[in-house]
Amino acid sequence: MKIYTRSGDDGSTGRLFGGRVAKDDTGPEANGAVDEAVSALGVARSIADGPLAASLLKLQRQLFVVGAELATGAENRSKLVDEVSRVTAAMVEGLEPAIDEVADAVGMPTVFIVPGDHPLSAALDQARAVIRRAERRAITHNRAAGIADSQTVPYLNRLADYVYMLARAAESTWTPSREE
Repeated sequence: MKIYTRSGDDGSTGRLFGGRVAKDDTGPEANGAVDEAVSALGVARSIADGPLAASLLKLQRQLFVVGAELATGAENRSKLVDEVSRVTAAMVEGLEPAIDEVADAVGMPTVFIVPGDHPLSAALDQARAVIRRAERRAITHNRAAGIADSQTVPYLNRLADYVYMLARAAESTWTPSREE
């Protein structure tokens, strides 16, 4: 099997559960931003170690769920599987205690943050910015596709908050108490 199929040479891409759309359609745009977020978290994970690295890997895997949902046409949403190809409210809510744990340990910043004080915090700040872009693209896609029941936007919103706090923690000596 070869990596290239030539099926996208016409500017289209395949959707999960079938069908094709233009590569610059709102779904592939959103999914591409999520893919960038996975990679940005991978850069951060390559610098991290221990429980933080494990937490980042879990987040990367959860972003695959986001990507699967965004890669599915509205007509096939009934085929999505919770926490495999559909983001759930439980996934969103699951990030909140993790955010609170970091905030309780390192405190909320009281000044504007200029990224770059530490390689890991800078990588996490970059990942957060990419996640925010993915959130904006998901909003555009869900609106354009008439999807009102998706948890992708709340998940990405909460994830950006969590990664922001992880960046603040990376500037300190804090590490997660458990694999998130």
